Amino acid sequence: MSTPLRKKRANSVIWGILALMMLGLGGYGVTSFSGGQTELGSVGDRTISVNDYARTLKREIDAFSAQIGQPVGFAQAQSLGIDRTVLAQLVSSATLEAQAQQVGVSVGDAQVYEKIISAPSLQGVDGKFNRDAYSQFLQSQRLSEAEFEQMLRDEAARTLLQGAVLGGVSAPGALLDRLTGWAAETRSFTMAELLPSDLGEPVAAPTDEDLQVWYDAHTDAYMRPETRRITYVWLKPEAVVDQVEIDEEALKAAYEERRAEFVVPERRLLSRLIFPTMEEAQAAKARLDAGEASFADVTTERGLTAEDIDIGETTREELGPAGDAVFALTEPGVAGPFESDLGPALYAMNGVLMGEETSFDEARDDLQAELALDRARRIVADRQNEIEDALASGATLADVSKDFGMELGQIAYNSESEGGLVGYEAFRKVADGLSPESFPALEALDDGGVFALQLDGIDPAAPRPLDEAREQVTTDLQADRTRQALSDLAGADLAQLQNGATLEGLGRVTTRHEDFARDGFVADAPSEIGKQVYEMTAGDSRVVEAEGRVFLLTLSAVSPADMNDPEVGTRRAQIAASLDQSMARDVFELFARAAQAQSGVKINQAAVDAVNAQMQ
Repeated sequence: MSTPLRKKRANSVIWGILALMMLGLGGYGVTSFSGGQTELGSVGDRTISVNDYARTLKREIDAFSAQIGQPVGFAQAQSLGIDRTVLAQLVSSATLEAQAQQVGVSVGDAQVYEKIISAPSLQGVDGKFNRDAYSQFLQSQRLSEAEFEQMLRDEAARTLLQGAVLGGVSAPGALLDRLTGWAAETRSFTMAELLPSDLGEPVAAPTDEDLQVWYDAHTDAYMRPETRRITYVWLKPEAVVDQVEIDEEALKAAYEERRAEFVVPERRLLSRLIFPTMEEAQAAKARLDAGEASFADVTTERGLTAEDIDIGETTREELGPAGDAVFALTEPGVAGPFESDLGPALYAMNGVLMGEETSFDEARDDLQAELALDRARRIVADRQNEIEDALASGATLADVSKDFGMELGQIAYNSESEGGLVGYEAFRKVADGLSPESFPALEALDDGGVFALQLDGIDPAAPRPLDEAREQVTTDLQADRTRQALSDLAGADLAQLQNGATLEGLGRVTTRHEDFARDGFVADAPSEIGKQVYEMTAGDSRVVEAEGRVFLLTLSAVSPADMNDPEVGTRRAQIAASLDQSMARDVFELFARAAQAQSGVKINQAAVDAVNAQMQ
């Protein structure tokens, strides 16, 4: 660095991650990973150092951790290929540096100097370059000034060369026009869905023989899922409620403790508009009284919205000095101005919420039930240790059911089960994990109950008997026959359409879609409709079957893209940007491969493994 830079000082230092990102180094406080080796690889005569690999790898892992919001270990990073990506990046950088050196691309001292002194994170509170920050940064990176400045010089040269390689890449105009025309073309068509009501007569009901043939051909559709046969014991708080006694004093104490729930004071729905001075508030109120402006007008004039000034439900006591006047309003209106904790204010009363009071006698039964259930939960909790000890001692579920008053039962549990104990997530989690070797263990439920399970056996998935699946088999067969009948009808209609008839003339209920875009969709219709429309030519008709439904389509017009339309122009620009980027990536990749082949890439795998081992 030059002498003037060495004389610049400041007491406060701003440096850290932002500086590292700014300068393209990232990571700091990285210890030496050389292990006696300093060179990890090379491209031509440009070397890749062990510490460069370690610094970049740490930076990328830290960045990915920040992105997902949790720390990522090296093993996980390696499984995601981050280490390989980092090595590829360093090889690419070294390749560009070698090529830049070969063709004589470089930057002078002035550009390096400017890059350093303009880095925000290397400046003090006075906004000027800070030598202390710079020194601490170099120390944290284990770099000399010369090494760091050479890195900046190399980075600038890489950027210049990369810009030269990519700068001239752009998509041909003819290709852009072709792709834009394809994307922005629209079509107009008429659609009719054929419905069972369009059939001349309903589909005949299937016979038992028909059902059997269908069932045999589609057995996989009528499978019973794997089922676990489970014995359970379950102690619910409700089961011991009758053992609880709640005295009158406890009920009254609970009522007083929750009085705010039972005695709700009268409230008002309010908006409050604050003014800087009482004079301004009074002037606004005068305008409201004279009918010169509405409360909404005054609110807007102050640059506020209705949401900004809404204070919701408010009691008389909460309003302080404004309480009596506001509560004196029986219809929506404006009161004030009054002093508030934020300044002089006008209050718009928007609604009245009458007070509500539930007496002790009215609340008594609900309080009795709630307190009794709460104490029942405590009884269940008190019994848990005894039940657990009994199970641990080898007691059967039948034993603990008898000794502790637990419900004993059996469940055929599978993915279709619901209700009762199966409805609890805790049950499903335990039941799914049971094996023949599992011992019953007491588990807790969210509502205060407890349960234990024993696996009696597992019945593998198997076809349901026809008698059990008959209703679904009948429905499926009828639906298939109806679809086939509609398809046959559509085929007959299509023949007439191809001979000059129209959908309207055939008596079908139609919908017309004008200027339908390639990426458009038809409401309440399968996506296949839009796809088929763009496979047709103007004047064509076709049958479309999708999702068990049958449609007839007639394409009336194909409208080419209007290249003078501003929206089409915007789309063309988007396609151009995407193509340019894609082509630039391909060009750069080809350039890099050629450069690497010319210069020769060497990787010291032992050094790579040594760094990776220390990152573990």
